[in-house]
Amino acid sequence: MAINKVGSKGIVDCSVAAADFAPGTVTSVKLADDAVTNAKLSNSSITLSGTSVALGASGTLNNAFIDWQSKVTSDGSTVTTMVAGRGYFVDNSSAAGIVKLPASASIGDIVVIKDYAGNFGTNNLTIQRNSHKIQGVENDGTIKTNRASLVLIYVDATKGWLYTDEHNVGDLQKNQFTSATGGTVTTSGDFKIHSFTGDGNFVVNQLGAGTGPSNVDYLVVAGGGSGGAFCGGGGGAGGHRTTFPSPGCNAGAFPIAAQTYPITVGAGGAAVGTTSPSGGSNSGSNSVFSTITSTGGGAGGDPANTPASSGKTGGSGGGGGGVTSGSPIAGAAGNTPPVSPSQGNAGGNGSVRSSPFPTNDEAGGGGGGIGGAGANASGATGGNGGNGAANSITGSSVTRAGGGGGGTADNPGGSGGPGGGGAGGDDPSAPGISGGNNTGSGGGGAGANAHPVMSGAGGKGIVIIRYKFQ
Repeated sequence: MAINKVGSKGIVDCSVAAADFAPGTVTSVKLADDAVTNAKLSNSSITLSGTSVALGASGTLNNAFIDWQSKVTSDGSTVTTMVAGRGYFVDNSSAAGIVKLPASASIGDIVVIKDYAGNFGTNNLTIQRNSHKIQGVENDGTIKTNRASLVLIYVDATKGWLYTDEHNVGDLQKNQFTSATGGTVTTSGDFKIHSFTGDGNFVVNQLGAGTGPSNVDYLVVAGGGSGGAFCGGGGGAGGHRTTFPSPGCNAGAFPIAAQTYPITVGAGGAAVGTTSPSGGSNSGSNSVFSTITSTGGGAGGDPANTPASSGKTGGSGGGGGGVTSGSPIAGAAGNTPPVSPSQGNAGGNGSVRSSPFPTNDEAGGGGGGIGGAGANASGATGGNGGNGAANSITGSSVTRAGGGGGGTADNPGGSGGPGGGGAGGDDPSAPGISGGNNTGSGGGGAGANAHPVMSGAGGKGIVIIRYKFQ
């Protein structure tokens, strides 16, 4: 009888070679029912570097080995975009260089960098983050040490790329810049500007480090004073204090910390009429940022009161009111309390009626501004408000903190100082004009007592903070 099966022990190990089988005599069908054979083939894939690859299939082995590239030249004009899993010998011999991280990244992606010529300390290498974070911060990286070597591995969106293997590298993090919130935020070149037109908080989340400045510049303008009633003096501008432009090409002159700074924006003094009670016109309110307080503008002199009131002191002083007899009422002092540099100037003097009623020829003096003192009234002509000052802390030149013009009983009232100062009123019925909103300018004095017209209100102040953010 022919033998058509061989038991598992019928053949000695290695005693049958491929040459002993005739072509086609052994097929997969003939092995299909063999439990032992199937058990040997039960593992259908292998896992390499966290990736499963089926037997007989092809796959990519990510990051198990570094694929070193030929030397790349990085001289500032040539930017190499790196690929995960590759190593780069970077030559910065001719100039400071730039490499860029991959645009997309997955956990475990690796790039390696080596200083080819040993001169990263002379010609720094910038690592552009390419929309990812580096070390958990949205800043590019820099290598500033000769012979530096480093490995970056991508973790997640929170931390981005982390340095996991660093050799002879002194400063891997590029300049860290200040980051903050609060107010209305705009940018001008490499600077962020936070403008507060009302009370709020300036919240410093991250402070600049290294050569990333930790200082800020500020402009703090208080509310302007109102003009006085009945040939009243012009209101003084709110105190105007600023560090801009600061020394060192706007690098910031005022130190801050990573904390919350409450911001107060001063209101302008309320307008008054000829029927206002004794106490008269109203000074503006203070504006505050950190240790910087700008004083509200002084109110304009108000002859409708008994006795007639002079202008009031403040950031800039209010102008003296026009009177029917006696001595002229002097304008009030500015820069009160005193600070250096000065936050404002004095108001101008009012005039005295030169002939009896019904001829009215008295007038109020102009309120002071940050750019100059208010003008004295001249006979029946109201004094002009003191000039404001231009400042470009926002990136555009804006003039603020002008004094209000003096009111008059006959001729036109004094003009408001450039920067938002309100013009003075005149007879028969013109009211004083209010100071410009968020300029901290003074309001204009009201016209004659025979007409129940109002003086101009003071303009609300503003606080602006500027810092380098990239």
